Amino acid sequence: MSNRSLSRRATAEFFGTLLLVAAVIGSGIMAERLSNANVALALLANTVATGAALVALILAFGPISGAHLNPVVTIMDAYESGLPWSEVPPYVVCQIVGGIVGAIAAHLMFSLPTITLSGHIRSGPAQFFSEFVATFGLLCIIWGSSPETTPFAVGAYITAAYWFTSSTSFANPAVTLARCFTNTFAGIRPTDVPWFVLAQLLGGFTATLLFRWLVPGLPARAENLLVAHDTK
Repeated sequence: MSNRSLSRRATAEFFGTLLLVAAVIGSGIMAERLSNANVALALLANTVATGAALVALILAFGPISGAHLNPVVTIMDAYESGLPWSEVPPYVVCQIVGGIVGAIAAHLMFSLPTITLSGHIRSGPAQFFSEFVATFGLLCIIWGSSPETTPFAVGAYITAAYWFTSSTSFANPAVTLARCFTNTFAGIRPTDVPWFVLAQLLGGFTATLLFRWLVPGLPARAENLLVAHDTK
């Protein structure tokens, strides 16, 4: 794979994650402002916007980079030899930086301070187990669905997981880190981030091991994760 290809794919990961986080945080801010303190309604609005944005972003950036938009997906792809390990750092750095810039963009769109550390407490065994389950399920969906259906399957799963997990399904270390820089509806306290990330990594790894056993041809699927994309 050429350096030109890698730079193009890493750039796609940056902007894809930027827009994903902007959608998550921005829709949370809008929902909180319009819901008249109805938390359930605010979460519903946040959920629909996030799921819809995720489908659209995977469709748009998938043909370029695979639209991982998630360090767990990238690391598991490399673990299954779908991505060279040397390309994991550029992918992950662009996802993390893109996510933080996305948080800043959301704040600027709503006339908020550029960065505000979150005070939203998300701690305890139930929350961490929820992140394990959320990420386990996400990787199961990714490994188990066909490249043609993955964007819709992932969007549908995340939309549902917002509601069946107590953590509201972050399932993404880059998004989790970015959300600690917003003291809004979608935020997470910085001290809770490491535990979320650990649970996400464990969930993703467990799902990958499961599908390695369920689907003997899994490495072939890894070559085009999430969707068929350019590698030249």
